[in-house]
Amino acid sequence: MKGDKNIVETPLMKQYLSIKAKYPDAILLFRVGDFYETFGEDAITASAVLGIVLTKRGNGSAQFIELAGFPHHSIDSYLPKLVRAGYKVAVCDQLEDPKLTKKIVKRGITELVTPGVAYNEQLLSQKENNYLAALHFEKERAGIAFLDISTGSFRVAQGSLDYIELLLASFAPKEVLLQKGYKKGFEERFGRDIYITPMDEWAFVQDAAREKLLEQLQVKSLKGFGIEELPLAATAAGSILFYLDITRHSSLGHLCSISRIDEEEHVWIDKFTFRNLEIFGSQAEGGASLVSVVDKSSSPMGARLLRNWLAMPVKSLNELNSRHNIVELLYKDDTRRAPLRNILSEIGDLERVASKAAAGKISPREAVQLKRGLEQMEPVKDICREIAAESILPFASELTLLSEGLDECSALKDRLERELLPDPAGQFGKGDIIAAGVNRELDELRHIARHGKEYLNQLQERETERTGISSLKVSYNNVFGYYLEVRNTHKDKVPPEWIRKQTLVNAERYITQELKEYEEKILGAEEKMLSIEQAIFANLIISIQNNIPVIQKNSAIMAKIDLLAGFAEVARTNKYNRPNVTEGNSIVIKAGRHPVIEKLLPAGEEYIANDLELDSDNQQIIILTGPNMAGKSALLRQTALIVLLAQAGSFVPADAAEIGMVDKIFTRVGASDNISRGESTFMVEMLETATILHNLSERSLVLLDEIGRGTSTYDGMSIAWSIVEYLHEHPRFRAKTLFATHYHELNDLEQTFSRVKNFHISVKEVDKRVIFLRKLVPGGVAHSFGIHVARMAGMPADVVRRAERVLKQLESKEGPKNGKRRVTLNDDAVQLSFFQLDDPVLLSIRDELKDLDINTISPLEAFDKLRSIKKKTGL
Repeated sequence: MKGDKNIVETPLMKQYLSIKAKYPDAILLFRVGDFYETFGEDAITASAVLGIVLTKRGNGSAQFIELAGFPHHSIDSYLPKLVRAGYKVAVCDQLEDPKLTKKIVKRGITELVTPGVAYNEQLLSQKENNYLAALHFEKERAGIAFLDISTGSFRVAQGSLDYIELLLASFAPKEVLLQKGYKKGFEERFGRDIYITPMDEWAFVQDAAREKLLEQLQVKSLKGFGIEELPLAATAAGSILFYLDITRHSSLGHLCSISRIDEEEHVWIDKFTFRNLEIFGSQAEGGASLVSVVDKSSSPMGARLLRNWLAMPVKSLNELNSRHNIVELLYKDDTRRAPLRNILSEIGDLERVASKAAAGKISPREAVQLKRGLEQMEPVKDICREIAAESILPFASELTLLSEGLDECSALKDRLERELLPDPAGQFGKGDIIAAGVNRELDELRHIARHGKEYLNQLQERETERTGISSLKVSYNNVFGYYLEVRNTHKDKVPPEWIRKQTLVNAERYITQELKEYEEKILGAEEKMLSIEQAIFANLIISIQNNIPVIQKNSAIMAKIDLLAGFAEVARTNKYNRPNVTEGNSIVIKAGRHPVIEKLLPAGEEYIANDLELDSDNQQIIILTGPNMAGKSALLRQTALIVLLAQAGSFVPADAAEIGMVDKIFTRVGASDNISRGESTFMVEMLETATILHNLSERSLVLLDEIGRGTSTYDGMSIAWSIVEYLHEHPRFRAKTLFATHYHELNDLEQTFSRVKNFHISVKEVDKRVIFLRKLVPGGVAHSFGIHVARMAGMPADVVRRAERVLKQLESKEGPKNGKRRVTLNDDAVQLSFFQLDDPVLLSIRDELKDLDINTISPLEAFDKLRSIKKKTGL
């Protein structure tokens, strides 16, 4: 803190410094009267982030300290700005009424807000979870826990570091807890884009963490939650609970359950695939994402569940059939789908309201919203029954079975209806909250407070008539309170029971016993009304807390119905159809479309749909050629998105789709680099491709776009060629692959490998103009039309003409071409090993490479190793 050495430690500053010393890594908001103040370095930071005035407070002599503050009622707007800027914030409140103490007011931390621990609506996205994660490592494995304290979602998993990396990509936590000393290793393995909070070792002691978890769940065993055999995951979960203690979040009644994330239940999607498929965000500024197109949910809970399902598609046929069945029911009932979605839009965010109630942070208006949400339970059940009753589909009862789990919590709902005003004040002291008739004393106090002027007028008229003092006035000031004022010309008419309080030049002021009693009532009425309302509302919160498990169950059911109704709506609007997901090993798509691109086309222009087939026996790998802008990348992405939507439970943008269950989706699409880690575009491409090749499975879907373009032509073509060979000749798995390329020589692979097939995106050339037909047709092409695309892009005419001349010269130098010239990297039997020759140098290099761990070697170390190998070969 700037100037700390010179601070004259007044009692207030001593108190501040003692509290600040306990939270050195947080910005301390220190309540002083009606303001939250920051001091020293905190003040400098707060001034810069919040745009508030920075001043200096003198402490006598030349001592000073920086100061910046804001009114206490503005905390909900200022605090989120600090957290979003990457700071932890400790809120220090006055713990006693300053009027009731002559000493310095007692203060203490009431909340520590971090990116991963927040209830404040300004910090949360309605449509996204706000996860806090904790990791506990053991050699090459780890346990991980995810908690969204704002909804009560608490999930754990355990597995390899590759699996942990997938989960981090799927859940996108806002903050990760690690044992001290692990930050560097975490960043090297998982990247530097996540907010990390180091914790002391004691929080990760296995037995202590497990006991903490058992205590929170109020059980003696974790078997009922399916995590008894996941000690690393349980430790991570316990460490999160310890962190909540540290951050002053002890009211956790909504954390009454925990669930296991089963690696075998979900489709493997890595961070590259999330980015390349633009599932949650576009790589182009202002561009559209998949979620922006398919999110037709009516409630925040449905929107959050959608993101969860898209991030973690499932592999269970039973679950998928159930989802598709309900979507079909809702899709076919246009009459009732809209009313159902209107009802769902009235529910509000039951999950977060319940969590706020558990923490004692629920507002009166949120309690009324909870009541309105509970009121929708029966109407939803009724309309679901009607849809099922009117349907002839054999699975119609599935929607009814789902909705019958809803419980309106009638006792709680009725109490909220009876005790709260329909439109209460936003906060206590700013208007009425409790309804009339709930508390007799409260009703009487309100009558006094609201009819005070009327009472005083009556008293004035009565006393004027009784005394004959025509100029009598009832008035009030802060010194004497309420009084009767009589001009000196009438003071001889003053009754003897009046008590003189003040003498003025031209008048006298008096009080009476009646006026004094009234004053005591009216002056204490506001404070007493506030106290009574707070007590009644606190009792209401207890009733809500007692119903939290039921409210959470309602939330889960409503979210699912809402999401499936949204899927039905987007299917009807965008002409999606039900996919047939099977245990087979084929992907057959009829007239498939890209769900995002088709929504961005100009009015009147239709997306060109394409058929596509992949299978493990005959057409495992498609080599896709065609010019830039023809639509190769779009075709790759749309195939993956159709599979992903199908296994998320949605209908798909195609006339028909048979999807043999996919367990992993890999994409290597687009160019990017990682300058901060010293990785070029080509290095990133090779790293991502290597990850794919190391994690293949029989049911993988692999999308590769322009592999090898980041290096020289022959190097790139050689790499691309060998990757296709590797995928085709893999000894265990036949991963279904779409391989888009500009290397037309790869078309020759079709003649050597039985499951490689050539296709291209068709174009038509008319008068040196290229017309993109965007239709997938069999066969390869040998023309990229690159110069035509350059012309379309507005390249200067001189450059285009020169390029045409250079192209002709280069083509003529290649010599005559037989129409069936074949480029072959190895005309003999395909052999993936480079160490076939009995050469001691090559054998030595092989041994070096065998000892390398490519998952841990840094780019610099890899470069040094390549330099060493090159030196050995004498190149």
